[in-house]
Amino acid sequence: MSDVAAVVDDLREESDELDALVGTLKPARWRGPTPAEGWTVAHQIAHLAWTDEVALLAATEPDRFGDEVAKALAAPEAFVDQAAEALVAAHTPDALLARWRDGRQRLDKVLRDAPAGTRIPWYGPPMSVASMATARLMETWAHGQDIADALGATRTPTDRLRHVARIGVRARNYAYAVRGITAPETEFRVELHTQTGELIAYGPEGAAQRVTGPLLDFCLLVTQRAHRTDLAVTAEGRDADQWLSIAQAFAGPPGPGRLPRAEREGLR
Repeated sequence: MSDVAAVVDDLREESDELDALVGTLKPARWRGPTPAEGWTVAHQIAHLAWTDEVALLAATEPDRFGDEVAKALAAPEAFVDQAAEALVAAHTPDALLARWRDGRQRLDKVLRDAPAGTRIPWYGPPMSVASMATARLMETWAHGQDIADALGATRTPTDRLRHVARIGVRARNYAYAVRGITAPETEFRVELHTQTGELIAYGPEGAAQRVTGPLLDFCLLVTQRAHRTDLAVTAEGRDADQWLSIAQAFAGPPGPGRLPRAEREGLR
């Protein structure tokens, strides 16, 4: 099996798992708030549907995708929220669910059928097919976490989290750049442990700047789905410590992240 097929398989499994979580919800639950301010469960699925459709456009009609990039540049802080709100306003929960299912199935086929070496334009540099599938998996998992938190559901971590961690590590310098900070020249060592104790490592073994912790916690950190103080991810070295405070695996402006658990509970 090729690397592309493997990651597209994992993307499909991640999407199917989230589909099982929302597929039987009553309409009232779709209107319920999630940890992302102003976003309901419906907004989360609308965002995934929209992003899948934009990715499909980028892969099949790159010239038209340029229009989407222009919209993003015109309203960088608002275009994602506006797209989600437009879909929520135009669709019932059943119609929104059907649209998400259709879009992700069409994207699945396009990614599998793409010729070797294909580069897909995106909001940053063009991406390989495998990287696009990885990015879609990361977003699906992250927004699925918002939904799970809203519903009080606990998800079992899977091996698919490796993809989320990898994109978080690879996006290190982007997290600095998007904040106007010069990234460190040296590589960091990142050592993450799965629930079964397996070690997943990135970077030179002897690096002075190190990050260690559970794989799940690192993924929650780089997708900004939990505050650093609530996670068992630790840093050795000033640069590594700074990175943990700004890390993001997603494209776009820095997100607001989540408040510490104690602070959230104090607001209830």
